[in-house]
Amino acid sequence: MDVILREHVDNLGKRGEIVKVADGYARNYLLPRKLALPATDGNRKHVERERRIVEARESQEKGAAEAVAARLSAVDITIARRVGETEQLYGSVTASDIADYLKEKGFELDRRKLILPEPIKVIGDHHVPLKLHREVTVPLKVHVVKEGAARASAVKESAAAEGAGAPPAQAE
Repeated sequence: MDVILREHVDNLGKRGEIVKVADGYARNYLLPRKLALPATDGNRKHVERERRIVEARESQEKGAAEAVAARLSAVDITIARRVGETEQLYGSVTASDIADYLKEKGFELDRRKLILPEPIKVIGDHHVPLKLHREVTVPLKVHVVKEGAARASAVKESAAAEGAGAPPAQAE
């Protein structure tokens, strides 16, 4: 039986393709799950119309993902963690931690889009790919630092900012 696929089906074909399958497979699996349509002239026209709509939406999503990727490429992610005497992290930096940091910076992202096979357990610089779209992946720069070192640099920055803008304190 010839059917037109409405969705991508593993080991069978992509959306919009006409494939030949066994009658039982089409009748009992593909058609009831709305994964395919019988290959008739009317259905071919319908699928062609759907394909054009999906392509337009896909190009809009890709454009939006590229815009977000451009903004994200400029972001340096610095995450502070407690560290033992041997520079070993207590715990680790996970995709959720990175997603939370990005959320604080104004980026709404799903943590499952971060491609982090294992949590980061070492201090240093790491590159974590973020898959925003099927065709758009942006590498994120993640800096894992000691918790005390991050606090010290933040205190120095805030002290320098206060010292520059505040009048000098008078001694009594």
